[in-house]
Amino acid sequence: MSLKRIILRDFVIVSELDLELGTGFTVLTGETGAGKSILIDALQLVTGGRADVSVIREGASRTDVSAEFEITPAITAWLANAGFECEDALLLRRTIDTQGKSRAWISGSAATATQLRSVGELLLDIHGQHAWQSLTRSDAVRELLDAYAKVNTTQIAALWQRWRAAQDALTQARASQESLLRERERLTWQMGELEKLAPAPDEWHTLNAEHGRLSNAQALLDAAQAALTSLDEDTDSACSRVGLSCTALQKQEHIEPAFKELSEVLTSSLAQLEDAVHTLRSYLRKTELDPDRLDALDQRMSLWISLARRYKRAPEDLCGLLLSWKQELVALDAASDLRMLEHAQDAAWQAYQHEARQLTLARTRAAPILAKTITQAMQGLGMQGGQFEVRLLPASQPMQAGLEDVSFLVAGHAGSTPRPVNKVASGGELSRIALAIAVTTSQLGTAQTLIFDEVDAGVGGAVAQTVGRLMRQLGLDRQVLAVTHLPQVAACADYHLVVRKQLVKKATLSSVAAVCAQERVDELARMLGGETMMASTMAHAKDMLQAQGT
Repeated sequence: MSLKRIILRDFVIVSELDLELGTGFTVLTGETGAGKSILIDALQLVTGGRADVSVIREGASRTDVSAEFEITPAITAWLANAGFECEDALLLRRTIDTQGKSRAWISGSAATATQLRSVGELLLDIHGQHAWQSLTRSDAVRELLDAYAKVNTTQIAALWQRWRAAQDALTQARASQESLLRERERLTWQMGELEKLAPAPDEWHTLNAEHGRLSNAQALLDAAQAALTSLDEDTDSACSRVGLSCTALQKQEHIEPAFKELSEVLTSSLAQLEDAVHTLRSYLRKTELDPDRLDALDQRMSLWISLARRYKRAPEDLCGLLLSWKQELVALDAASDLRMLEHAQDAAWQAYQHEARQLTLARTRAAPILAKTITQAMQGLGMQGGQFEVRLLPASQPMQAGLEDVSFLVAGHAGSTPRPVNKVASGGELSRIALAIAVTTSQLGTAQTLIFDEVDAGVGGAVAQTVGRLMRQLGLDRQVLAVTHLPQVAACADYHLVVRKQLVKKATLSSVAAVCAQERVDELARMLGGETMMASTMAHAKDMLQAQGT
């Protein structure tokens, strides 16, 4: 079992509802307009359906829908992957207020509608009363066959995108060869100018520093010489004065112990002064005026500045500009290399074709098996001699989904020519075909709860009884919930829920309650004969239940 409980607050015409659901096959019945589809609408909302303020009960400020599901391995994996806590049960909740604001939770943690839809696909499989309409769409038909064939079209879709991208690149390159050539020539010429300069990383800063030293070399030499003279070369230099002071204090250390500390300080200072003198002498020996080097620096910096102005860049950015142009040239060469682009397109096409052929083979194998299975289901639904055909035809052009279009054809009775589903005139036939497909393909998904919303419309008599038995059979390994107006279907159910509408304080409210024993007989009798309870309908209702052993 998957769906265990559903709770509604102020949903459409339901004030409050707390309903527990059982295993097997459950039917939901009631008078026309009582709100039989409300539960299904609520389940669609709580599994990520479109939020609409119209579902809020008149006079209420918001609607609140909760559904509790049994945990399965697939759900456990999904919760772990999505970052939600895994508990004993899965609780989905959704609220909508009158301002249109929607909020959602998964097991107490805030969630998005997209996340609700994602997990909902693992929980519920809903077949509506107009399910046959999707059978007229080529994409829906193809997806159904692919699900039956157990193939995944993700890979072929990616290969198709890759092939189309390669095709577009080749087409664009062929159409723009002249402009690409002009752009390449422009880039090549610009790069040639910068390559003559050959700017190195951080060179501009090094040039500036060296140029500053050389252009001020004489002033620097004069400053160094003046400092040296003051420190050591004058008769009254700083070094000689500090040396005399240190000697004077050292002579009196035996009398005044404090002088010892002072003399040590002066000795240290004298050593530092002597280091400075050494450094200055070395600087004066190594440094000289170099007008030729200064002229060379002026010329190089002038070229650097000229190119920076021409290309509207800061001088320090020229090295990066040259690198970016080289990268652009590589991209241009790639974009204009028709041979390479043709090879890339051919390779992408070959990869797509290989995958498409595998997909075609899988579809070709699955199509007759699916057709045979649905044909067999049709026989029990009052379409004896009818045939179902899955036809594969080459598509007009390669598609993301492969190389063929898929269509469903039906022959309603023996001897008739199969025609497209949308050409079958009878509404009852359409419903039965959709039901046959739903029953045949119900095992394809992972959802443990199957919901049928009046898919038996247009069906009656013995066929209706067959429908009921089919749903009961499905309920042996899955939870099945069906909204029906047919007493034959209702009689086959393991559990019977009745929707009733009543007037409460001038407001129309709907309620859902489980019925059994005599109440269930009464409901079946109502479905058989209307509001007037006749002995014959009551007897017929009892017979129907007894025949099904319910």
